Amino acid sequence: MSCRPFALAALAAFAIFIAQPASAERFGLCQTGGGTDCVVDGDTFRLGGEKIRIADIDTPETHRPRCPAEYQRGQRATLRLLALLNAGGFSLQSVERDKDRYGRSSRLVSRGGRSIGAMLVAEGLARPWQGSRQPWCRS
Repeated sequence: MSCRPFALAALAAFAIFIAQPASAERFGLCQTGGGTDCVVDGDTFRLGGEKIRIADIDTPETHRPRCPAEYQRGQRATLRLLALLNAGGFSLQSVERDKDRYGRSSRLVSRGGRSIGAMLVAEGLARPWQGSRQPWCRS
């Protein structure tokens, strides 16, 4: 039995706590059995089993969306985050509020000094986080 999976999980967990670059893991989608490294939605993913919320953005909901357009936009954001995380190593940086109200670790996620959240905002798949959720559906 190889110790490699354990070593990779330990390395990823260690990277979260010291805000060093995380290794380039292969992420799947959590809803399809993506394992301990998987994307939940456009602003949340699991790394080494820990749930991480990207601190500087908000994306449309895929779990309990308020309209079909929100769900579709949320799916696009989810798939794009999956592609960005699978594109290579990234860094996690702690923010003032370590955990959100759902117990997720709040982190800035970046690659090469550029925020992955800002990339999603620039592509129209997310909004900058304003401290509370804003509606994605028109009344």
